[in-house]
Amino acid sequence: MNTVFDLHQGTSPLLVSVPHAGTQIPMHLQALYTPKALQVDDTDWLLDQLYGFVKAQGAGLIAPQYSRYVIDLNRPPQDAPMYPGVNNTGLCPLTDFEGVSIYQPNCAPNALQIQERITAYWKPYHDALANELARLKALHGFAVLLDGHSIKSHLPWLFDGKLPDLNIGTASGTSCAPALRDAIGQLLIGQTTFSHALDGRFKGGYITRQYGRPSEGIHAVQLEKCWSTYMQETAPYSLDPARRPAIAAFLASLTQLLAQDMPHG
Repeated sequence: MNTVFDLHQGTSPLLVSVPHAGTQIPMHLQALYTPKALQVDDTDWLLDQLYGFVKAQGAGLIAPQYSRYVIDLNRPPQDAPMYPGVNNTGLCPLTDFEGVSIYQPNCAPNALQIQERITAYWKPYHDALANELARLKALHGFAVLLDGHSIKSHLPWLFDGKLPDLNIGTASGTSCAPALRDAIGQLLIGQTTFSHALDGRFKGGYITRQYGRPSEGIHAVQLEKCWSTYMQETAPYSLDPARRPAIAAFLASLTQLLAQDMPHG
């Protein structure tokens, strides 16, 4: 039985990944972390639940069980910074999104321990992701990956001011077909509920850049949305029934668009 991630295999060309939805820290590592870090505040909260509807659409859904504080599945194994020139958190983050250490003194992982985490947590997720995209492409002739993320709307250590509600990343147009990027742009413009940006501060992390190969029939898009679109931004974190319908409607439209054959040509 797999204990690293949960995978629902779909029948449509779309696979949704939520690589930062995990909340667990393994028992044998917990003593290394500060009490605050054990609250895993920088989780992409409840995205496995928020995107759960895609199963009824026929799409796949993959979600990890472990926190990004253990290892960040949206970072390259070589740990190159995703956004040079600005504050980032790495493959095995040393700080939270406020720049505060998440480890007790002298407890940060060394190179050998990082490699152990890659083997135990990072590689199984990425093997499953790659295999599932290959399976969907074989079935449909193309596959689409939606990499779903969420974040607090104000985080001065990472960005100035308030982040737009919806932030689509296509690695500046390289991770998906131009027609698909244009269709997503029209979808954003056509709604008036949420502020939005296309390839702004968040252009797509490792997963979008690594798996988005439109010339090979695999398209990848990242959606980074503010917590405020679906929940209160303070603990205890839970889905807000008053906010959920609007974001659910947008996500349903987006995932239906991504699963269509037409925009990918």
